[in-house]
Amino acid sequence: MAWLATAWAIFQGLLVEALPFLLIGVAIASLARWLAPGGRWMQKLPRHPVLGPLTGAALGFALPACECGNVPVARRLLAGGAPLGTALGFLFAAPVLNPIVLASTWVAFPNQAWLLAARPGGALLLSLLLASVLPLLPETALLDPALLEERRLNQPLAEVGLLERRTGLVGPATPKALPDKTPRPPLQEVLQHGSREFLDLAVLLVLGCAIAATVQTLLPRSWLLAVGGAPTLSVLSLMLLAVVVSVCSSVDAFLALGFAAQITPGALFAFLVLGPVVDLKLLGLLRVLLRPKAIALTSAAAAVTVLVLGQWINLLLL
Repeated sequence: MAWLATAWAIFQGLLVEALPFLLIGVAIASLARWLAPGGRWMQKLPRHPVLGPLTGAALGFALPACECGNVPVARRLLAGGAPLGTALGFLFAAPVLNPIVLASTWVAFPNQAWLLAARPGGALLLSLLLASVLPLLPETALLDPALLEERRLNQPLAEVGLLERRTGLVGPATPKALPDKTPRPPLQEVLQHGSREFLDLAVLLVLGCAIAATVQTLLPRSWLLAVGGAPTLSVLSLMLLAVVVSVCSSVDAFLALGFAAQITPGALFAFLVLGPVVDLKLLGLLRVLLRPKAIALTSAAAAVTVLVLGQWINLLLL
């Protein structure tokens, strides 16, 4: 039963690590819903294919949380009618481009200047790529149906037809224009909505942590680190390790510090850039935003991009 005890210990560690950030994310999303009902400011964010994702990435500095805390905030952005590129740029870049993660990377690797530049640079490049590729899918194939319905409610009639809103607004005569200013919901309603959202996400997080703990127990990290010296295999093995261990981006640099001397620079880069975008714990949470096809596309595009970048870094530094 030793493996069960190990899996339980890993499960507790992942859950305790992620839950506070999930709570912070839900609290920020609920506060935004109360302070800015209707999300008009979100609809004014840049729609430019490059400026939009860059703006979303810059919003990450306002949310010092890991990838788990970013999910409810990204959902609020999408539901509020924010441009797809901006919301996706935030979702994929903010787990690295925030003060806590940048500071933890600097504390863990103070003498590796290349990594202090390569990690945020790689995360930003990856977010720009994903924010460019995913919107190629129709919104019906990209976003979760419940989120898509909520998003269409908050978009102008000039962009979304009444039939697409599916809210009973298709009435007998000429539709009335929506009010310029959405009334602020009662605080009690916002708290109840936030509580339900936290519980829904917490269930998915528990499931993701259980899967990650089981896989991590059955696939010891020592097996993946055994090929740490091979340029290509080391990158691939550390990408797999990042997906399996599912550690939060706020502390993954300290975990990587323990085996950094055994692996190539490209593998270290791959571990620190891929994990905040794709891991077993996060896949369940992404289901409240994206459809399975979009999650698969995200995982494949992120893996290929990180593999190529990791190879380039090995070519330059080895």
